[in-house]
Amino acid sequence: MCLLLSAFTFASLAQTYNPPVFTDPDRLKKIEATFPVIDKVYKDYAAQNHFPAITYGIVVDGKLVHTGSTGYTDLANKTGVNPQSAFRIASMTKSFTAMAILKLRDEGKLNLDDPAYLYIPEMKGTKYLTKDAAPVTIRNLLTHSAGYPEDNPWGDRQLAVTDEQLIDIYRKGVSFSNNPGAGYEYSNLGFATLGYIIKKVSGKTYEDYISEYILKPLGMTHTYWEYTKVPKEDLAHGYRWIDNQWVEQPLLHDGAYGAMGGLITTIEDFSKYMALHLSAWPARDDEESGPVKRSSIREMQYPWDVSGFYPNAKNSNGKLTPMIAAYCYGLGYRKYSDGKTVIRHTGGLPGFGSDWQIFPEYGIGVMSFANLTYANAGAADGQAADTLFALSGIQPRLLPSSAILTQRRNELLKLLPDWNNPQATGIFAMNFFMDYFPDKLKAEATAIFAKAGKITGAGDVVPENQLRGYFLIMGEQANIKVSFTLTPENPALIQAYHIELVSR
Repeated sequence: MCLLLSAFTFASLAQTYNPPVFTDPDRLKKIEATFPVIDKVYKDYAAQNHFPAITYGIVVDGKLVHTGSTGYTDLANKTGVNPQSAFRIASMTKSFTAMAILKLRDEGKLNLDDPAYLYIPEMKGTKYLTKDAAPVTIRNLLTHSAGYPEDNPWGDRQLAVTDEQLIDIYRKGVSFSNNPGAGYEYSNLGFATLGYIIKKVSGKTYEDYISEYILKPLGMTHTYWEYTKVPKEDLAHGYRWIDNQWVEQPLLHDGAYGAMGGLITTIEDFSKYMALHLSAWPARDDEESGPVKRSSIREMQYPWDVSGFYPNAKNSNGKLTPMIAAYCYGLGYRKYSDGKTVIRHTGGLPGFGSDWQIFPEYGIGVMSFANLTYANAGAADGQAADTLFALSGIQPRLLPSSAILTQRRNELLKLLPDWNNPQATGIFAMNFFMDYFPDKLKAEATAIFAKAGKITGAGDVVPENQLRGYFLIMGEQANIKVSFTLTPENPALIQAYHIELVSR
């Protein structure tokens, strides 16, 4: 027997790409319905953890669709917090520094694998742990793999030091915990060094370069480096909870270490930066519209340096959700067992705690800023995100099939289950009939089709990427899953195939 198909015509065998899309017309309404519950999540968390203030926002498809705030940015004057309040976001600054480095790379002004000593001669004589160590590169600095020791909270107190004081560390010699490239260890010194490299390469301070080429194009007009430049009524004061009372913490001035944690911004301004990161997905042919190429932003979000595997990780509801963590370029990465990918970064300084998280496959982002020392804003954002996904039931983007993947699906359907003279079709790669044998393929498929019962239809191909996917053949008793992978040739041919019976 042979499964008959409708005729399909294709203009070309060449691979084409269609960006993933959201298909639920009520998607935003479902998300908006979760906002009252999310408001309670943030406000309860702030109260339970003694936050003087918290302000938060949700970005969907590039737009700030919801904000909320509770508490005071200045307790002495009872100044209420709002989405225009300016908070120091600490290490959330690191991704701006990384983005500036990639922009300079894209302009041909540096290479990520350059030794850092090319830009900081004082690093030339660095003594590593062993004589066979490779020199620190810009990429090492971006990914916390330079071998510098973890330097919290020491680094948090260096914010206002001068360039001269920073370079003096290299003159005296750095103390290493590992050789460069030997593993992940979080380093504020590394990102302060990147800020200095921006200055050496661009001829502008990192503050001026980032402000001119990233903040200004994004319209982030209420974002600052120096706290004395923030309008008094907008500036969030920082506090520490000691002996059941809030104690105000001194604000540090801007300096060389601001590249690792000095930025001051608002929920409304930061939402524009989140939108930029979300706009990098999916990959597509549109004209570039941001200050940095979309491909460079996706490169920033790639898990370059694995930092840990957490088999006992749980979500905010206590459900076991194993997770792998990695560091990107100025960003953190988490991949959970439920399939969700999270790009994020926390921030913590004396007086402040912050966090932002985006889910690129869902087009969603959450963020929150608080004015308590090392406030765990990430836990609040995690609860908010878990709540949003659980209550809305929204699904990630669907990846449409490439034309060649759909064509090969149709051609396989014509062969199943008889596999009559498959060598003559020209759709299989040179390896295929060395690995699969027509008589065995026929016997296997015939047995599976018999168990499936009368065939009632076939589904579209479900792509895993543009050259690999599967489709279902529906039977009265059970369904049949056919998986296949194509080669890198043009046109792409079938190199691997698998068929199995699956429950309905």
